[in-house]
Amino acid sequence: MRASSIRTARWNVLISGSLGLLLAGVAATPAHAETVRSRQWHLDIMKAEEMWRTSTGEGVTVAVIDSGVDPEPDLEGQVLPGKDFSVKPGDERDDISNHGTGMAALIAATGKSHGGDGAFGLAPGAKILPIRVDLSAGRQGDEKEAEAIRYAGDSAAKIINISQGGLYDGAASREAVKYALGKGKLIFAAVGNDGRHGAPKYPAATPGVIGVGAVGKDLKATEESQTGLQVDLVAPGIDIINACAGETGLCNTSGTSDASALASASAALIWSKYPDWTNNQVLRVMLNTAGGPTSGAERNDYVGYGMVRPRIALTDPGDPGPADEYPLPDLAAAASKAPSPEASKEAGGGAEDGKGDETQPPAPAAAADDGGNTGLWIGLGVGAALLIGAAVAVPLVRSRRRAAAPAQQPPAFAPVPYQQTPYPPQQSQQSGPPQYGPPQYGPPPQQYPQQQPNQAPQQYPPYGPPRP
Repeated sequence: MRASSIRTARWNVLISGSLGLLLAGVAATPAHAETVRSRQWHLDIMKAEEMWRTSTGEGVTVAVIDSGVDPEPDLEGQVLPGKDFSVKPGDERDDISNHGTGMAALIAATGKSHGGDGAFGLAPGAKILPIRVDLSAGRQGDEKEAEAIRYAGDSAAKIINISQGGLYDGAASREAVKYALGKGKLIFAAVGNDGRHGAPKYPAATPGVIGVGAVGKDLKATEESQTGLQVDLVAPGIDIINACAGETGLCNTSGTSDASALASASAALIWSKYPDWTNNQVLRVMLNTAGGPTSGAERNDYVGYGMVRPRIALTDPGDPGPADEYPLPDLAAAASKAPSPEASKEAGGGAEDGKGDETQPPAPAAAADDGGNTGLWIGLGVGAALLIGAAVAVPLVRSRRRAAAPAQQPPAFAPVPYQQTPYPPQQSQQSGPPQYGPPQYGPPPQQYPQQQPNQAPQQYPPYGPPRP
């Protein structure tokens, strides 16, 4: 299953008139109608257009181990030949669950669709290596994922993004991660969407994998984003507008899947500017420049070491440290530590000094623009934490809720037909703090919730008729 709650929503009202769009670091665009780019708040808060003057991720390939990547117009020329490890019809360029395409687009989409008014990825100069797996196949799917990680390890990709996970923690997966790390790769994975009571998800909780949780526009960990020792970093994961498979080619998604993809894209931006750095050095700088917990702690189980801030890493990276020393310790060393009840759920980087009152969210627009030092975590680290993520309704757009969420009001517009089968409802989990123990065998592992049963996702509104 996936770590995104993907609910595509129709934009059935276009805002017209004299609306001037002010983007970070650039002048206002002509006033005519609300654009796709204007809804990509995560790019604004991370100061994407300012970063693109320095780095677009060019020269870096990101392997996306997921459900496949459709060659959508916003990904034209961005997707390389990859490999299919599933038994589904088609190949790695056929998205079997409308998930992998969105993750690839969050990383490297170019905005070419809709006459140049499409969705952008955070690293539009990067390339995507699609590697298709099918975790709905249970244990066989998990084992294939291990093969996929090894394949990515042998590829030219520098970064591996895995926006999915389950309870299975097999030796094959752990060995595959070690193999890829030995090949100089960085591996990012979503920590899951089961909230604070969710058991650790793998591979995010696997030693050597960077677990990524989600924060909202207030920079606080979302209620669905899992918490625990496996959270290393956080990134935006609420109401994320991105290119995807489907009739309109645009989706609104929420979850730690999105956050993981944005963390991978951040690494691509950094590695593109500093191509001589090793994986360890790129990660160390990401940790050093992250907007840490507003409580002043080095890390906590909600936001890890804080929100990724690639703009700071590009402009003031500091000392990248030793090339051959992994900056995070083995998760097993921290397995006995209980989550801190007073830990701040908020990532720093908001106020001018990078610190803030835990009860007062920092200004979102300053999140990635604060040049202050919120803490240097060189050589430190503790696994990752499952964060708290909740989908938030905004005007004209509603993001999909988990299966267990309260019923929503019916939309004011007719649903658009959708070609994919809804995911099954999430099985209940036993509450309690994350446990790090032996692999859980038995039935196929629970995986991330995707959408409410029998609820057909709706496509984000097109600028014109659906694509042929």
